[in-house]
Amino acid sequence: MGGARDVGWVAAGLVLAAGACYCIYRLTRGQRRGARRVGLRPSRSAEDLTNGSYDDILNAEQLQKLLYLLESTEDPVIIEKALVTLGNNAAFSANQVIIRELGGITIVGSQINNPNQSIKEKALNALNNLSVNVENQIKIKVQVLKLLLNLSENPAMTDGLLGAQVDSSFLSLFDGHVAKEILVRVLTLFQNIDNCLKKEGRLALQPAFPEGSLFYLLYGDECAQKMRALVYHHDADVKEKVTMIPKF
Repeated sequence: MGGARDVGWVAAGLVLAAGACYCIYRLTRGQRRGARRVGLRPSRSAEDLTNGSYDDILNAEQLQKLLYLLESTEDPVIIEKALVTLGNNAAFSANQVIIRELGGITIVGSQINNPNQSIKEKALNALNNLSVNVENQIKIKVQVLKLLLNLSENPAMTDGLLGAQVDSSFLSLFDGHVAKEILVRVLTLFQNIDNCLKKEGRLALQPAFPEGSLFYLLYGDECAQKMRALVYHHDADVKEKVTMIPKF
């Protein structure tokens, strides 16, 4: 039951991240257009792994080459192909473990900050496949929350975040038994968004966001109950974060 719930929130987080990333893409594509740089040139054998001629499941050595390729190149075509290959291989349970042990979650996760929308989508798809593994979920939570936390610090991203459709399982991040690091991150996310809305005087105006959006989750009754419970959390840092959001 717990594993299924974790997969649900991870998927919700990835959808939220995808929506938010699209907002960043729209804001930055004009600045980045034409600003291509020449990256490192990995071995030819590594690039061959992305050309569609490998129908079999990749082994650990091949996955390592593929991750090196993804980490060392800045060619968007190669990056996208590498992510597709990794995403396909991440659908197999054995490779979900291997990719994690090779540090692949961090490497793939770094691509959700890429200004290329197609690359973002391929990275999110690969992370979604990797998230089926329970141990991977923990690492992916920090990746997703780190991205969302960075976005929440930018007032220009507030609407994109709050308007994204998110499954209610995302609220499980506010449960008292969740690891402190994750709790502090998600509370800081809420605090940043709340501050942005208050600075613009929008909370008093009841912003118009669709039902099922992040706004409805964060400012709904269920989240309010979870926040009130966290006031009595055993960790002082968590309690302090809750009290910094005046509503609670």
